[in-house]
Amino acid sequence: MEVTDKAVEIAALLTPTIASLGLELLGAEYLAAPGGAVLRLYIDVPEGSLAADGELRNVVIEDCEAVSREVSAQLDVEDPITGHYTLEVSSPGLDRPLFTPVQFARFVGESAKVALKLPQDGRRRLQGKILRVEAGGIVFELDGKEWLVAADNIDKARLVPDWAALGFAPAKTLPEGDARPGKKAGKHKPGRGARPGNKQDPIKRTNKPTADKPSSAE
Repeated sequence: MEVTDKAVEIAALLTPTIASLGLELLGAEYLAAPGGAVLRLYIDVPEGSLAADGELRNVVIEDCEAVSREVSAQLDVEDPITGHYTLEVSSPGLDRPLFTPVQFARFVGESAKVALKLPQDGRRRLQGKILRVEAGGIVFELDGKEWLVAADNIDKARLVPDWAALGFAPAKTLPEGDARPGKKAGKHKPGRGARPGNKQDPIKRTNKPTADKPSSAE
């Protein structure tokens, strides 16, 4: 999560519009840059939503496209962003960003990477298990101890998926000189495990005139 006053303002503006489409706005990132800002929206389906076949519903590309269309039209009317910008709309993926204490509470027991606005005990970054949410803060397990971090001191946060538990861990490195049957002796480099493809690539729109090329959001 990367929460700025502008991101909070825009998220509050767009939340009802996205909710009207049967979706949830998890949060917004607003990245100002010379030549054009980037507004990044993360959407999801309400927890427990079911598809027509009775299975749990996931965000699909059509959801991102619908949000992009509606949001672009609203931003054109409300005009909360001065100058050119690129809009990105995507699903959160397994390494989902966390924007609010309610979202942290939903993933108690899982690990998260956190960047702080101000250092705490000499740290600006931490990675630990989410233990619980208390009034005004989130408690993490870090180095075997509990760490309470004020919610308003969190700049960015993302879940850290357990790729091994999900079956997507990299292959193990074989020891030097391993000459198992059918394998060439020597050191083997670990392969890179494929990650699940449940995260929708962001839909990008720009408010620049069609004669201009959209700014890169990367």
